[in-house]
Amino acid sequence: MTRRPAAEMPPLVLPVEPDPELEALPAPRRPGRTLTLATMSVTALLAVGMAWAIRGEARYALHKGAPTSLGNLSELEPRADLANTWVQGEALLGSAKAVRYERPLEGGDSYRLAPIAGNDRIWVQVRVPKNMEGPRFVPPTSFVGRMIPFSQAGIRYGGLTDAATTASGGKAPSGAWLLIDGEAPTTTRWSLGLIALFVGFAAFNVWGLARLLRPAEG
Repeated sequence: MTRRPAAEMPPLVLPVEPDPELEALPAPRRPGRTLTLATMSVTALLAVGMAWAIRGEARYALHKGAPTSLGNLSELEPRADLANTWVQGEALLGSAKAVRYERPLEGGDSYRLAPIAGNDRIWVQVRVPKNMEGPRFVPPTSFVGRMIPFSQAGIRYGGLTDAATTASGGKAPSGAWLLIDGEAPTTTRWSLGLIALFVGFAAFNVWGLARLLRPAEG
């Protein structure tokens, strides 16, 4: 005679009554979590903002081909299709409104910003080699570089608008354009890597925020 195994009894589950005293307790404070969420949110926004701010340099870096010849810049009426393009032109620089300035980490070189003689709507930034400022510096008459409206100069050249305004007697040049002599598309390729870095920062922080804000399972 074979013996059948006894049927297994299901585990006894007792209902758990909520404790009114525990429910009455305030939610625990989490200053560290709040600070982390705020920091990650600000970092993501700043990263997106910086990527947006240098988008013009990134588009210019993708330019292919030879610069567009504009001929005599003193007779040029800037067109919308010339914005953020690589151009070449000839003209004399006006000396009455020229502005000299320097930038850090430039090896002692300085810069000069001046309007085209006879055409105040176009201003040119030229680089002056070290120890050449003054009577020894002869401004070039042919320029090759990036052309962009002052209103779209971005954070790198934002201060030039104020410089041109000061040089013009406190009156901002209406609809003025900037030609950055010597800035070829290859010189702004750093912006592509920088934008990728900023986008990576933003994506990482958004992913982290989603993980922290996701409700706990169970």
